[in-house]
Formats: sequence, C-alpha cells, structure tokens
Amino acid sequence: MSAKQPVSLVRLVIATSAGNALEWFDIAIYGFFAVYIGKHFFPAVNETVSMLLTFGTFGASYLVRPLGGAVLGAYADRSGRKAALMLSVSLMMVGTAIIALIPDYATIGLAAPLAVFAARLIQGFSAGGEFGASTAMLIEHAPHRRGFLASWQFATQGLATLLAASFGYGLARLMAPADLATWGWRLPFFFGLLIGPVGLYLRRFIEDAEDFKRSARTETPVREVLGQQKRLVLTAIGLLTVSTAVNYLLQYIPTFAIRQLHLPAATGFAATMAGGVILTVVTPFAGHLSDRIGRRTQMTCVALLFLASAYPGFAWATSQESAVPLFVLIAWLALLKSIYFGALPALMAEIFPAATRATGMSIGYNVGVTVFGGFTPAIVTWMLSATGDKSAPSYWLIATAMISLAALAYVSRVRVAATVAQQATA
Repeated sequence: MSAKQPVSLVRLVIATSAGNALEWFDIAIYGFFAVYIGKHFFPAVNETVSMLLTFGTFGASYLVRPLGGAVLGAYADRSGRKAALMLSVSLMMVGTAIIALIPDYATIGLAAPLAVFAARLIQGFSAGGEFGASTAMLIEHAPHRRGFLASWQFATQGLATLLAASFGYGLARLMAPADLATWGWRLPFFFGLLIGPVGLYLRRFIEDAEDFKRSARTETPVREVLGQQKRLVLTAIGLLTVSTAVNYLLQYIPTFAIRQLHLPAATGFAATMAGGVILTVVTPFAGHLSDRIGRRTQMTCVALLFLASAYPGFAWATSQESAVPLFVLIAWLALLKSIYFGALPALMAEIFPAATRATGMSIGYNVGVTVFGGFTPAIVTWMLSATGDKSAPSYWLIATAMISLAALAYVSRVRVAATVAQQATA
C-alpha cells in the first residue's frame, strides 16, 4: 500500500488490534490455567504457596512493562507507529512459543520455572509498547471518531478473553481431567502462536497517519515525558486503575470459582466467556457514546457505580455456592468495565501531545497495569487467605475506584496542561 493511499479503517483496526489480542489471549490463558501451570512449573508442598509463585511470575512480567513501554514507545514516537508495532508482535510470539514448548519441572528441573519466568518477561516487554503505539495510530487516523476507533483496543481484549475462555470451557468439557492437567492446558498456547503471524502480516500494509508524519518530532521523548509531563503520566495511571483491576480480576474468576466457591472449572470459564461477550459487544458502542457525551462524564458515572456495587455484589455472589450469582456478578462487572473502557484509551491519548503520545501512553498505561493489574491475582489471593472473607476482592475494587475518581476529578486541569505542552512543541 502506498503511503498516499487512504488507509481502510477496518484493516487498520484489525491490524493494530491483533497484537493486543495476542497479548490478552496469553494473559487470559495463563490466568485460566494457573492451577495446572503451578503444579507443572512451581511445585510446592502448600497449594497456596504454589499459586502465589505462579501468580507472582505472572505479576513479575509486568515489572518490565514500563521498560518496554519506554523503549518501544520512544521508538514509536521517533521512528513511527508501524515500526514499533511490527517489533512488538514479533517479540510477543517468542514468549508464547517458550511457554507452549518448554518441558515441566519434573523433566528439566529448575530450568522449567526459569524459562517460564523469562518468557513472561519477554511478553511483558513487548506488550509494554503495544498499547501506546497502536492507540496513537488509531486516533491519529480518525481524529473525529477517536472514542469509537480507540475503543477497539479493549473490544479485542474482550474477544481474546472470550476465545481463551472458550478454549478453557471446551477443554474442561471434552478432555479427561488428568489429560487436561497433564498436557491439554498447552493447546491454547499453541493456538496463540497462530495469532502473531497474522498480525505481523496485516501490519505490513498499514501506514502512519499523514498528520503524524508531518508533526514535529523529539529525539528524547522519554526525557520529556518523565521530566516535563509527570502530571500527565500520573493522571493516565489513575484513569486506568479501576478498569485494569477489574479486567485482571475477571481473569482470576476460574481459579476463584474452583477454590472459593467449589464450582466446576467449566463454570468459571463459562462465566468469563459471558464477560468476554459483553466486553466485545458493548465497548465499541461505549466508545461511540463517548464521542457524543464526553469521556470524563461517562467514566465518572461508571467509577461511582463500581464504588457503590463492588462489596454488595461479591457478598451476594459468594453467599451461596451456585453458578447463577457468579454469572450475574461477572455480567455486571463486565458491563461497567466495557462502558469505562470505551472512553478510556481516547481520553488517555488526548492528554498527551503528538510528539510524546506513544511514549507517555505506554509509560502511564504500563505502570498502571503493573501496579493495579499484574499483581491483582496475587493480591486477591493474599487477601482471601488473610481475611477468610470470600468478598475480599471487592476491597481491592473499592480502593482502585477511588483512585480513578480522583484522577477523573483532576483530568480537566491536566488536559489544559497537555494543550500548553502541545503548543510548546508545535
């Protein structure tokens, strides 16, 4: 495709979202099959210790996400969004391949958990630059439909979660428990290897937006973001806090259903599938709505609903060991998350000037995801163990909702600062 030809928005959405889908497919699969991964790679006498090691490795990969965001985000601001997206999806495929192929602890000993740890670090680094570069490309191609186009970043997360949960549900239904625990859990990771090449191929045929090509560049985007735009980064972190915590909590639901509610594994996967359907369908409509009514208003209303409904929802859903309350709770959280997510990426992009947009978004997004997302399963596991209260996950949601509300209250002032910064670099 020539750089002068108009870019198909459908192709653009699919190409930019493919890497995001692979990232979330891997995240979901790791969370869904954590019980089996823990037994194969992190064996321990106590099951809680094994789970903490498994989710600790899950969370540790997020420690390198801000580094990946800084490196790949700066690369996207200097060399172009397309170049960064090609690199990030290639790295992501390497990490997926390692987890799919590595023998377990019983076969190769300590090398097994170390390899899984290394794979998660590679995936974390590559995913670090994915969100900022892809979201920047989407909004720069359609400035008057930013909410709608950027919302597909999170809609594809729902699609990836739905696909991963479908694998989990299907395998739990079709395979003998012993086979699933022994080797069946690896099958979704092999499928994940197919997503990467498709994304790589599609990204060859997209180009950076003409406005971005003509815009002023900076050779030191990381220095500018961390030196002059710290308030913008902190605001971006606060904006995504509650939605990130909810997103990663939903990946934990199959484990929660098995260990806390004593429900079959298939039930937990089915509940998450329902959440994935809601996220996939509702998020684009929510993005379109944010283009009409304003992103800050929409997100504030949702954050207040999270704050008000988290504890009652979990208390009711865990009061009986039944699938119906769990399904209702998941549907409610997924609906709120979808409406919030629909407006979030465009608002985050709008607070940063074009010259540092990918870097600023990548750093803010990945620091927030690291703190409030990557360690959510481990934090929830610890809270459940420490309190003995099955409603403990709601405490974490309440805390994160309060942080997001504070960021939303401050966002108008920060957007003024972003406008000043953009004029200064123009």
